[in-house]
Amino acid sequence: MIQIPCYNEEKDLPRTLRDLPKTIPGINVIEILVIDDGSSDKTAETARAESADHVLRLKRNRGLAKAFAAGVARALELGADIIVNTDADNQYIGADIALLVEPILRDEADVVVGDRQVDRMAHFSGLKKILEKTGSAFVRKLSSTDVVDVVSGFRAFSREAALHINVLTDFSYTVENLIQLGSQKFRILSVPIRASAPVRKSRLHKGILHFIVNQGRTMVRSYAMYKALKTFTFIGLIFLLPGLALGLRFVYFFFFTSRPAVGHVQSLILSAILIILSFIFFMMGVLADLISTNRKLIEKLLVESRRRGKI
Repeated sequence: MIQIPCYNEEKDLPRTLRDLPKTIPGINVIEILVIDDGSSDKTAETARAESADHVLRLKRNRGLAKAFAAGVARALELGADIIVNTDADNQYIGADIALLVEPILRDEADVVVGDRQVDRMAHFSGLKKILEKTGSAFVRKLSSTDVVDVVSGFRAFSREAALHINVLTDFSYTVENLIQLGSQKFRILSVPIRASAPVRKSRLHKGILHFIVNQGRTMVRSYAMYKALKTFTFIGLIFLLPGLALGLRFVYFFFFTSRPAVGHVQSLILSAILIILSFIFFMMGVLADLISTNRKLIEKLLVESRRRGKI
């Protein structure tokens, strides 16, 4: 199943649909699912006129992440063994879909992400390339994966990986996707693909700063959700270490110098405050970890329900 989330893509959708492959070695049936995310133009009608096999129309605009999730759910419902996600503006070359599904067909990967090879993208400014590489390196660390281009929307999922997808963000699913599936030890690979220059401004974000802020929020939330104890332990250490240092400073002046310790009481008070704060964060980490464990159990129930076709 090739799914295409769309929002007011009446103009560009026909070109994208015509570029999609009709056959792929190792694949018996290729079907196309267009998700119309509450468009105000004739996106849905255009998709049907261009012979899309399935059109899912959302009643209102819910954003890319929710449209993606709705498409995955429908593709699973329709019995897809492999789900490929691509953009409606024809940024990605349809013929490269074969490159995405090949590692899954060979059982070498559960998820494959297209690497746009940012260094070769002439329409990317030097600053944007630096930010892209820095952000990707950070997400690779958080997700324990080797994905080169973490914000690429051109990706393929095996049915098993797709069953485990839960999208909570309202912005973009790409980063959350990797952190979630990476934490569950799915095999995630990158393959080099081609990418065309954009034909219009992005509808996902309003500029680089808006994109960074929203992706940063998604990173923190997703990582804290799946690595709760580690996250809060790290925050606790930020307060604990200086608290201990100040406490030891007071002890040193009190026991080992002739200088009166009275003048260093402020250090003792601040030390106590910092240590108490660190303890609070450690306890929050324990509670968050218990909640995270319950979440994992709920996700297992969701996966089993999807597998049985009850959701």
